[in-house]
Amino acid sequence: MSQNPPTDHRQNEHRFRQIILPFILFTLIWSSTWFVIRFQLGPVPAQWSVTYRFIIAGAAMAVVSRVQGHSLRPDRGLLRAALLLGLMQFCVNFNAVYLAERHITSGLVATVFALLLIPNSLLAWAWLGHRVSRRFLAGGAVAVAGIALLFVHEAQDHPAFGPEIGLGLLLTVVGMVGASVANVYQALERVRRVPIPVLLTWSMAVGAVIDAGLAWQMTGPPRFDPRPEYWLGLIYLALVASVLAFSLYFPVVRRIGPGKAAWSGVLTPIIAMALSTAFEGYRWSLLAAAGGTLALLGMLLALSEGAGKGRTTPR
Repeated sequence: MSQNPPTDHRQNEHRFRQIILPFILFTLIWSSTWFVIRFQLGPVPAQWSVTYRFIIAGAAMAVVSRVQGHSLRPDRGLLRAALLLGLMQFCVNFNAVYLAERHITSGLVATVFALLLIPNSLLAWAWLGHRVSRRFLAGGAVAVAGIALLFVHEAQDHPAFGPEIGLGLLLTVVGMVGASVANVYQALERVRRVPIPVLLTWSMAVGAVIDAGLAWQMTGPPRFDPRPEYWLGLIYLALVASVLAFSLYFPVVRRIGPGKAAWSGVLTPIIAMALSTAFEGYRWSLLAAAGGTLALLGMLLALSEGAGKGRTTPR
């Protein structure tokens, strides 16, 4: 006997509120961050911009945690998880991405980050026992070929800046590895027991402390940028792209699994490169278009079986 139509309607409405709408929102938010980060590049060193972002985000996340009734009293397990996540996700990952955007366009950084599914799945296989399928390996190879074409286009278009492109790529890969370690680590059962707001609060706080130490060591005392666009961008990145987006993202991962949630990573570079084209003057050639298409087709192939148990986490 078929289900009662009102029941179907309630289930569809629940799915929309709990999965589809949050998925759309965090995908759009993280797609825009690659462009917004450009406004953070100026007199303030990238390391201090990252520090300010997570001081604000960590404080806001603590307020959210308390409003929701969570205790912020840490135990040894929480602090251990926060230390690793803070270091890899909110320090290594973000510092590398901010620095990469000094050398290559935000759209290219976002496209390379679409490949985060590859290290995620390899680490998930090593740490969680998730098997990597042949289809995933084939799709990953196609995607890597597409990314290579994008960088060939950049090298041809700006031959005098070849080392700049290489450095931007290297920094992006470093950030991707940091994010991948954090993604898979937070999927461990002992970490999943921690309420999401509490985990994010402590991870962002620890990340901010490490970021501040790194910034002072590398660039000296704090510096500030009086431009309104800098501070508006910083508030957007802290409150919308960090507090809101991560709060939307983790519950969706827990409801549908990291494989399905990884579809966000396929959509992100499409939107990000469109923004890069509109606002940064990124010029598409036949080679670049072929590379972008190949990269996204490869990711679609890799994801079609849900082969990547890991998850790509945008900025």
